[in-house]
Amino acid sequence: MFTGIIETLGKITNLQQEGSNLHLTISTQLASELKIDQSVAHNGVCLTVVGIEGDSYVVTAVEETLLKSNLNDLKTGDLVNLERAMILGTRLDGHIVQGHVDTTGTCTKIEQKDGSWYFTFNYPAKPNDITIEKGSITVDGVSLTVVNSEESSFSVAIIPYTYEHTRFKEYEVGSRVNLEFDVIGKYVARLLSNR
Repeated sequence: MFTGIIETLGKITNLQQEGSNLHLTISTQLASELKIDQSVAHNGVCLTVVGIEGDSYVVTAVEETLLKSNLNDLKTGDLVNLERAMILGTRLDGHIVQGHVDTTGTCTKIEQKDGSWYFTFNYPAKPNDITIEKGSITVDGVSLTVVNSEESSFSVAIIPYTYEHTRFKEYEVGSRVNLEFDVIGKYVARLLSNR
């Protein structure tokens, strides 16, 4: 489980395909604090650390993960949002994030507004993938509040700190992002659809 509060950015230093799996090597200041078998969210995707060397570590993404996320879009040199699993008994600053991406979305609009930014994203409409006004959404692992909810799109407001310390500063219209919808909302939508 995660909170959606990004700790730092990591840099992709190597990508290696092995069958349908993709091994990602990430360089980051967090590497020395990690251990084998630990969960780390990469752009919101929970992956297990399988190797550590110096200031880098390796994780493996399976085919299912690659099909549902933007990890297959990554290239050497790209930055990824990183968050280690949450610690029970501490503050939950974001919202409950599982690290299980539901789908990808596309950035359709970026507006600068007196020191902050509004980003709009479209996504393929599915019954349990919903947003609500002032509800939670995770974009590439970042816990955010929805400010404009439509059937297959939403907007979020980004403060300067988030813009500078996450991948948001790299997004442009057309950028593909990982989306994880609020887990409580998904359960409610599923229960209501089964009535």
